[in-house]
Amino acid sequence: MMDGELDCRTFAPMTTFSRNIRHFRLLLAVADTGSLTLAADRTNVSQPAVTQALSKLEAEAGGPLFDRTRQGVFATPRGALLADRLRRAFDRLDPALEDLAPRLKLTATFAQLQAIVAVHETENFTLAARRLGLAQPTVHRAVSQMEKEAGRKLFDRTGFGLVPTRQTRALVQAVMVAMTEVTSAESDIADLDGGESGRITIGALPLSRSVLLPRALVRFREDRQRHPVQVIDGLYDDLLGDLRRGEVDMILGALRDPAPIGDIRQDPLFEDGLAFLARRDHPLVGQHGLGPADLHRASWVVPRHGTPTRTQFDQFFAPHPPEGIIEAGSILLMREILQHSDHLGCISAAQAGAELQHGLLAKLDVRAAWQRRPIGLTTRKNWVPTKAQALLIEVLRDEARKLPL
Repeated sequence: MMDGELDCRTFAPMTTFSRNIRHFRLLLAVADTGSLTLAADRTNVSQPAVTQALSKLEAEAGGPLFDRTRQGVFATPRGALLADRLRRAFDRLDPALEDLAPRLKLTATFAQLQAIVAVHETENFTLAARRLGLAQPTVHRAVSQMEKEAGRKLFDRTGFGLVPTRQTRALVQAVMVAMTEVTSAESDIADLDGGESGRITIGALPLSRSVLLPRALVRFREDRQRHPVQVIDGLYDDLLGDLRRGEVDMILGALRDPAPIGDIRQDPLFEDGLAFLARRDHPLVGQHGLGPADLHRASWVVPRHGTPTRTQFDQFFAPHPPEGIIEAGSILLMREILQHSDHLGCISAAQAGAELQHGLLAKLDVRAAWQRRPIGLTTRKNWVPTKAQALLIEVLRDEARKLPL
C-alpha cells in the first residue's frame, strides 16, 4: 500500500450474527436439502418461518446466502462459507447437548448456553449476571430452564459456590469452541467483502515472545494493517486450557513430547537447543568442557518444573540437581540477575540469542549432548484458520526458516 492510500478494509461493513441457534439450524437444513420446503419439513416449521430466518441471516451477513432458482436453492459463496462454519460448530455442540439430554438439540438457546458458560466461569449467579449485564433472576431462570429440559442438575450447589458437573464442563467447552466457529464465519465473510472482522489470539510461551513472534507480527501488519491481534503471555498448562476452549487460536513455543492430550495438533517450525549462561567476567567463562561437577555448587536461574528446558537441566545434573535455584522463564529477569551476581542461567539458546549477540551475557562451554527440542505451533485438532490466521501462520513459518540456528 502506497503512502496516502486508504486501507479499504477499515471502512467495509462488518458482519455480525445474532447467534440465533434456531436460525443457524434452519440455514443448514436449506443448505443440505436445497429446498425451502424440504428444510421446513425436516425442522418441523413452516416454510414462511424458514424464509424469515434466512432473510434475517442475510441481512446480518450483508448479502444473499442462497440463489433461488427453479432447479432449487443453492448456496452463494457467502452462504457456503457460513454453512461450513456452522456444520463445524454443531459438530462440537450437539454431542455435548445430547450427552445431557437429546431434546436439548431442539430447545437450547444461545441465551441459555451463554448463561451456563458465565455461571461456569464465575461459580455464582450474581457474578455471572454482572458479567453478562443481566439481572440475576434472568440468569438463574436460564440455567433452571436448561436443567428442567435436561432432567438433571448442571451445577452442584456447595458452600464454596456452584460446581459444574462433568457434562456441564464438557458442554461449556463445546459452546465456546462452537461460538469461535461463528466468529470465524464473520471473519471469513468480512474478508470476502474486503473487510476485517474477528481477532487473532496467540498464546505466547517465553521463547516465542523474544525470538520469532515479534518479527512475524511486524510482517503480518504490513499486509493486515487493521486486523486486531492479541498476544497472551502465560504458562503452558493455562494456555492449553484456553486453546481447547477456543479462547486462544494458537500457542507458539516449545512442543510437548508426548502431546498432553489427543484433541490438539502440534506443528514444528524449528529446533532449538539449550545454553548455560553467565555474566561476561564470570570465573567460569573461557573454561572448556565444563561438566556437572564443575557447575553443581553454583546458584542458578532456570525455568520452572514441567518445562522442556527444566527437564533437560535436571537430567544434566541427575540424580542430584543443584539446590540454589531461582525459577524464572524471563530472559530479561535472568539477564539482570546474572549481570549482578555469580548466578548461572539455563535457557533456550535461541531465546538467549540477543543477549549473546550484544555481549550482555556469555555462553559457557559445557560438555553435554543437548537434545534439540521442537519449537512450533499448537492448535486444536481439525481447526480451520481464517484467511488472516492462515496468513500469520505462513509468515511464522517463513520467519522460522530465517532464524540463525
